[in-house]
Amino acid sequence: MKQTIRALALGALAALSACGAVHVRPRPVLPRALIVPLPARVALVVPKDVRSYAHKETRWGVDWDVDLGTGHRRLLHDLFAAAFAEVLEAPDLEAARKLQGIKAIIEPHIDQFSFSTSRETGRYYAVTIRYRIDVFTPAAELSDTYGLTGYGSCLAEGLSAGVPLETATAAAMRDAAAKFLVQFPELAAGRHLAHDEALALEKPPLDASEIAAVPIDETESVATAVSEPPPH
Repeated sequence: MKQTIRALALGALAALSACGAVHVRPRPVLPRALIVPLPARVALVVPKDVRSYAHKETRWGVDWDVDLGTGHRRLLHDLFAAAFAEVLEAPDLEAARKLQGIKAIIEPHIDQFSFSTSRETGRYYAVTIRYRIDVFTPAAELSDTYGLTGYGSCLAEGLSAGVPLETATAAAMRDAAAKFLVQFPELAAGRHLAHDEALALEKPPLDASEIAAVPIDETESVATAVSEPPPH
């Protein structure tokens, strides 16, 4: 079985070398969250570096192009709508600080995207996405920063490289979202917002820490935080 998968993977890479490029645009859907939203009203800033984020590299003569910006715009909207009672979206920090009644401003960033192919692992595609979540006071003063890493994988089947890479990337995005939903309320900033308290500028920062920095199974982590939406 392993020899068959490896042969398929090598065949896929040979086919890729002929066409010269793999383009993927993952657009994961976040299932309905089984959590109680924090009662706070917050502002969400999705910066330009996230909206337009694309990972491009050439490996083994193949051009790999992963458009992360498109899918993250929707994912972040759905994620924070599930996490908080009310979310106001703003184009930048200056616009966010002018909003009335907010208790915090949250600005996510993508710090790193990396992937492995079946040629390297022998049987699957694996993706890691490293995020930085900056949390600001209502006056747009940096209150804290959290690290967050999403992991995803997909078995390589057939000759397509785009499908397993896109599936693994979407899984990594959902994994990060699930970790945020489950763990953010337990962090210092989350505890303040759970009491509907506006974040204040403190030194040292509230709780410089990681959100699930250790890899865990993607399927289990998502199941903990969310359930599949009901069938239509």
